[in-house]
Amino acid sequence: MNAYRDQYATLFKNGRGVVLIAISADADTALASWARDSEYPFLFASDSATVVGRQYGALASEPGLTNRNLFVVGPDGRISFRAIPFREIDPSAYKELGAAIQGRR
Repeated sequence: MNAYRDQYATLFKNGRGVVLIAISADADTALASWARDSEYPFLFASDSATVVGRQYGALASEPGLTNRNLFVVGPDGRISFRAIPFREIDPSAYKELGAAIQGRR
């Protein structure tokens, strides 16, 4: 999440025309505290019942945990890019994500 925060201005255009929502199985209170303490400039949503995780195939083999997957949803509501799993430590993953956000992928 720190990489998203640190690249938010360039990768996500400071939120202009892009909405970033990090969805986690963690409780909303934990997410709110984490977002505030780390000064994340984007939205968090709790999926403690893992409904969204099931719909997007993000459940891990361990109950209650989710994989780090990433989806870019276009203005038409369709998924235009998926990274399953998202390789958050690989710098090229952010280049691919940036291209997807720009609509070049």
